[in-house]
Amino acid sequence: MELSAVILAAGVGSRYGGLKQLDAVGPSGEAIIDYSAYDAARAGFQRAVLVVRPETEAEFRDTVGRRIGSRLAVDYVHQTLELPAGIPCPTAVRHKPWGTGHAVLAARPAVSGRFAVINA
Repeated sequence: MELSAVILAAGVGSRYGGLKQLDAVGPSGEAIIDYSAYDAARAGFQRAVLVVRPETEAEFRDTVGRRIGSRLAVDYVHQTLELPAGIPCPTAVRHKPWGTGHAVLAARPAVSGRFAVINA
């Protein structure tokens, strides 16, 4: 059975001021997500499911996806402002994603077996 690493990368970074998930921290421009994916592959994970916002998917594909795709199969799922069907919205206006639980629910269509969740 396939083991998937669900990588939560849809955060807005409003306090940070940008897309912190892709900022370089390593000596060759690696982002923390690159190290996480490398460690996941070494630990036996076969797939990375990146939970991203629709407007950032292309940037993730061009950077992270290109770098980790040689080690792991990569899927992209979107965390949007909508809640899953049947869950009532507690507020009429929302400007940011709902958080960790909602992000994990967004990954559900791409995960068919065992998985672990990590932050980007």
